[in-house]
Amino acid sequence: MSDQNSFEQDVLTELGDDRLQEIADVLGTDPAAAQEVVTTTASALSGTMEDEAEAEGVRRELAERAPAGNDDAPLQGVATLGGGLGGLLGGGMVAGVLGRLSKPVANAVAKKTGLPAATVTRVVELLIPVVVAVLTKRARKTGK
Repeated sequence: MSDQNSFEQDVLTELGDDRLQEIADVLGTDPAAAQEVVTTTASALSGTMEDEAEAEGVRRELAERAPAGNDDAPLQGVATLGGGLGGLLGGGMVAGVLGRLSKPVANAVAKKTGLPAATVTRVVELLIPVVVAVLTKRARKTGK
């Protein structure tokens, strides 16, 4: 759980005060309330991404156990993701994964916070580049 809190804090740090204010403006609220939405969204995004990585790991394992003589091309892209958030950066596809997950995450956050889904979707769109930056920095740290 400390890693999750660290991820949320990393997102807030990367976001900075100016972009947090921009999100507060989108939400029609103050920065403190916007910060709560950001941490909820970051948590939902990372949890969903971890679920995606786990599902892809299962798919990869099933493909590796397929009987010999299977003429299908070897799996690439999402099937080659390593475990955890840093592994999602393989192949430069993290933004695509985040983009695909943005609507379900926005709906979940909207339901949890009571905010309109369209508004939360806009916040998620603003957070995607920030989350990508945090994940990239984390991947570089683990790669060293």
